[in-house]
Amino acid sequence: MMQTQEFGFGTQIRKSPYFDATVRWGAQGFSVYNHMYIPRDFGDPEQNFWNLVNDAILCDVGVERQVEITGPDAARFTQMLTPRDLSNMAVGQCKYVLITNGEGGILNDPILLRLAENHFWLSLADSDILLWAQGVAVHSGLNVKITEPDVSPLQLQGPKSGEIMRALFGDEIMDLRYYWLRELELDGIPLIVSRTGWSSELGYEIYLRDGAYGDALWERIMATGLPLGLKPGHTSSIRRIEGGMLSYHADADTTTNPFELGLDRLCNLDMDAEFIGKFALQRIRDNGVSRKQVGLILDCDPLQGPNTAFWTVFHEGEAVGKVTSAVYSPRLQKNIALAMVSVECAGLGTELSVARHSGEMTARVAERPFYDPRKSIAVANRA
Repeated sequence: MMQTQEFGFGTQIRKSPYFDATVRWGAQGFSVYNHMYIPRDFGDPEQNFWNLVNDAILCDVGVERQVEITGPDAARFTQMLTPRDLSNMAVGQCKYVLITNGEGGILNDPILLRLAENHFWLSLADSDILLWAQGVAVHSGLNVKITEPDVSPLQLQGPKSGEIMRALFGDEIMDLRYYWLRELELDGIPLIVSRTGWSSELGYEIYLRDGAYGDALWERIMATGLPLGLKPGHTSSIRRIEGGMLSYHADADTTTNPFELGLDRLCNLDMDAEFIGKFALQRIRDNGVSRKQVGLILDCDPLQGPNTAFWTVFHEGEAVGKVTSAVYSPRLQKNIALAMVSVECAGLGTELSVARHSGEMTARVAERPFYDPRKSIAVANRA
């Protein structure tokens, strides 16, 4: 255990209920996400990746803030925010959704949880959807209440996470299906548990509903999980890029639309329900897009960590796009990347070049996700 030390972003950057516990358990560096500290360094990121894919890791993702939508018109209002059809969403179900603006641009790509008939959570990526939703509500004419509840998620991810969950909650937890949730208690601590996560591995998210229990919950899970191979960790850039998972502000922003990302399945544009951006998205669908997200294999020495800038992509000397996320995968033994390029250069096998500060490298368009494209690992029922 390392000695507690000061991390200095100032008082305007909030700490999660697990902050002190993560420092005790070895967090050496933090980034900022949704105006909060998030642990980004528990030592070697490659070892963190192997811990995730071979065993299990526990991650403080309290930065995944919840927007809580309640009131008689909660279901209708929630549908207004997203182009995904929610009419068949059951209580207890989760869905990956996009929040779009009037031009069809992506504001966030959260997980939506339905806790009750008129009770929803948007579990956010890194942007201020609480303010957006409250602003939309003001002039919506709908009877809804939009708040940020005292909720802080943890991610328990990796092939041994099911075994650890069984040790914590008993055999009943093993029939929790992919993208469903359950209301539970652990030692009197109020929780929501879902079969979701940002890893493309078998995994669970454990939503603490009272921040006073943050330390106790972290220690309880680690004490139970240690004998089963659990390690403290952080969300893995290597694994999420292997899995083709988006990082908001990197791979998508307000100028990016769902069709450019190949997320047409999340847009039900012919449903009767109204939602923000409907006409813009119909126009984009009908007219087609000029650029698309692709996977790239980069031909260079192993990258020493993820990219910290957007790298320009060239085709025959002309700039045609940018690399948004890149990393070396020790499992694939390749440099892999997500990039946004013009549609003319998006075909599989297209040869491109990428410019970064240390020089130019060749690249080739490849299938994405790079590993387990059908997400069979995350979906598999390990009961």
